[in-house]
Amino acid sequence: MCDAKSIDIHTHILPEKMPKWSEKFGYGGFVSLDHHKTGCARMMIDDVFFREIEDNCWDGGARIKQMDGWNCDLQVLSTVPVMFNYHIDSNHSYQIQQFLNDHITSVVQSYPNRFVALGSLPMQNPELAVKELERCMSQLGMAGIQIGTNINDENLSDPKFFPIWETAERLNACVFVHPWNMMGQTNMKKYWLPWLVGMPAESSRAICSLIFGGVFQRFPKLRFAFAHGAGSYPFTIGRIQHGFDVRPDLCAIDNMISPEDYCGHFWVDSLLHSPDALQFNLKLFGNNKTVVGTDYPFPLGEDIPGELVKSLNLAKEIEDKLMYKNAIKWLWG
Repeated sequence: MCDAKSIDIHTHILPEKMPKWSEKFGYGGFVSLDHHKTGCARMMIDDVFFREIEDNCWDGGARIKQMDGWNCDLQVLSTVPVMFNYHIDSNHSYQIQQFLNDHITSVVQSYPNRFVALGSLPMQNPELAVKELERCMSQLGMAGIQIGTNINDENLSDPKFFPIWETAERLNACVFVHPWNMMGQTNMKKYWLPWLVGMPAESSRAICSLIFGGVFQRFPKLRFAFAHGAGSYPFTIGRIQHGFDVRPDLCAIDNMISPEDYCGHFWVDSLLHSPDALQFNLKLFGNNKTVVGTDYPFPLGEDIPGELVKSLNLAKEIEDKLMYKNAIKWLWG
């Protein structure tokens, strides 16, 4: 039984060293790390700079020192979404996800009281995804998986993904949905708009797809959580519901249940950067479905886990739910 009193469900990690995938597979587009100075590395995609990271992105011990300073008992580890590799040959992606999942497992095994693992899957090939999901849960002892908000522009409601949801439900795997491959990113690169506008829209896209496509209804025991406070979904639920009501011929073709009825069905993290937004989410989703998430160790994250939650001065019973009890329920049911 987990005895953590502070859990951060939204953190990312990478291996310190990675194979040269481009040499192995014979084509480019892969992430590598350029360790250009002690404790720092550049994430490179081929020869293009992507992001600067520090050793807390790969070193479990460095992470724990920061966690201790914040009184964070437990981090849920998942890969950096740029590593999903949904766009490449599925057999190659399968090998990459196995490598990443083995690495995360090794970190958890080194610090079993401080970390929990979520695996990643070659989602573009549901058969291989199911195979790796079974390995993650049965052999590696993970709590669940992290997936993107779309798979090569295919929505998560596509029936081709149903075997993955069926397997996750059967194995009691939680599912963390993180935005990637953001809509509009090729034509709004200026001002960091893919991260500021596209990412929130991607979360709403995923939630609406799972609602309208009947995935929540078909797999009612499956525990989904959405990053970044569910993105723009909470603040457009009125429009979504109205569209469902006035154009059921377009929206209700695969699931007749109202979108509003699903508020409180899934979990959302607290990464909203606004007390008012967090208060609204608590009103919309309820006190039982919000969990602390920081996007550690990246700049759009929350600096101190749970700082925004604690700023609301909630009753201790409710604060405890947000700080750790709801996360335990999402992770293990």
